[in-house]
Amino acid sequence: MLDNPRAPRVKAVAKLSQRGARSETGLFLLEGPQAVAEALAYRPQTIVELYATPTVLERYTDIAATAVDAGVDVEFATEEVIDAMADTVTPQGIIAVCAQFPTALKDVFEGRDGGAPQLVVILEEVRDPGNLGTIIRVADAAGADAIIITGRSVDLYNPKVVRSTTGSLFHVPIAVDVELDDVLVRARAAGLNILAADVKGDDLPGVAADGTLAKPTAWLFGNEARGLTDEHLALVDRSVKVPIYGDAESMNLATAASVCIYQTAFAQRPAAS
Repeated sequence: MLDNPRAPRVKAVAKLSQRGARSETGLFLLEGPQAVAEALAYRPQTIVELYATPTVLERYTDIAATAVDAGVDVEFATEEVIDAMADTVTPQGIIAVCAQFPTALKDVFEGRDGGAPQLVVILEEVRDPGNLGTIIRVADAAGADAIIITGRSVDLYNPKVVRSTTGSLFHVPIAVDVELDDVLVRARAAGLNILAADVKGDDLPGVAADGTLAKPTAWLFGNEARGLTDEHLALVDRSVKVPIYGDAESMNLATAASVCIYQTAFAQRPAAS
């Protein structure tokens, strides 16, 4: 059992909360039973190290069994060691070190099943980890084919982003560190209608009513404070806004993105008659 919180291995894991260490090693930190269970189920080959307290493995016998089936060794560690490794204040007794696995941009537009993509989410200069993680989770739930994160956004493997995805990180192809201009060219070449979320755009209900959202769509979302530049807005097919009917000054980016993404998923999956 690993029981020294100051051991070099423990310090190396803890350093993965820092972007420099993640960039240097190509690894990232995964915390909690839900996230570890998703990694074991969908991408066990990415797990490099797995640490857990005996108590946690006794409680989550499914995780222990899945790890055995996947050929992933679990090393027991004390609560003090897990605390020293973790980025969270109250860790849940299990931590994995995983290899980063971004999808190449050229592969993003192939669609999940090899067909043409129907729904892609593009994020430009999204800086808040919680927003990024939530949008990834929503895109996954809505059946998006892929997510693209430009190099001006927060690091996909930031521990707060990883936690916010609650495992969706392992479900959807995600390209990172790309240039938006290149992304838009490729999206259009793939036959996607590019819609940008912008406060000066057309109201979303009207866009939905005219059939636009039923087309293969790439949604572009910009920075929380500044949105998208005029130069980038000039490159999209249409700007769209989520109307505010009450007295709220504005909507959180992740909330507005969720509405846009799900409205598109509804339009692309009409109810059976």
